[in-house]
Amino acid sequence: MKPRAYLMALVFAGAALASAASMAQADPKNSGYAMFGHGSPEANVWRSAHYGGTPGINDTLCWRTGYWTPSMAVAGCDPDLVKAPEAAPGAAPAPGAAPASAPAPTAAPSAVRKISLSSRALFDFDKADLKPEGRAALDREIVAKLSELSKIELVLITGHTDRIGSDRYNQVLSARRAETVRAYLVSRGVPTDRIESLGMGKTQPTTGNECRQKNRRELIACLAPDRRVEVEVKGEAR
Repeated sequence: MKPRAYLMALVFAGAALASAASMAQADPKNSGYAMFGHGSPEANVWRSAHYGGTPGINDTLCWRTGYWTPSMAVAGCDPDLVKAPEAAPGAAPAPGAAPASAPAPTAAPSAVRKISLSSRALFDFDKADLKPEGRAALDREIVAKLSELSKIELVLITGHTDRIGSDRYNQVLSARRAETVRAYLVSRGVPTDRIESLGMGKTQPTTGNECRQKNRRELIACLAPDRRVEVEVKGEAR
């Protein structure tokens, strides 16, 4: 390019930028770009190239001014920097758009029930054989409630004793009573692979230090809450 022609090109570019600066006040929407001195806001931005489209805001390669910032971006020049408008709540999908798929159904949460039964209601004192009223109590308190579940995940039976007697004796007694309850519930239809039993002996009393009676009969009566069988049921409600 000859020096004169090169100089004329610089003059032309300077004039264009000066025109853009003056238009910045008139059209704040496009003020971050070099603009024509005429045209609508949708077609007044200078372009550095023209690739077959209609000149203006919908073509390519806009000229940014020296004070351009990302907050001045317009969709026709910098679409990646302009946030797409959010659809109004309840707006109908665009024609031809695929309908939004419904969320996948979530599984019902598992619920855990803990039922405590008095050993007195189930067994004679110091025994591990179920009494007739004990079987009736299990039917009423456990079997009936299991029928309310659509799926049984686990039935855990824990036997407990009071503090009277040795650790070993109470451990064995609590385990025998828990196993007796387990066997009865299996006979009533509870799957064997969903039910477990264990004995805790006298390690988890509920009376704490409350019972200090010297009379054995009175002490046994006071410690009655410790002699219990607890049944925890985990499953999905219907």
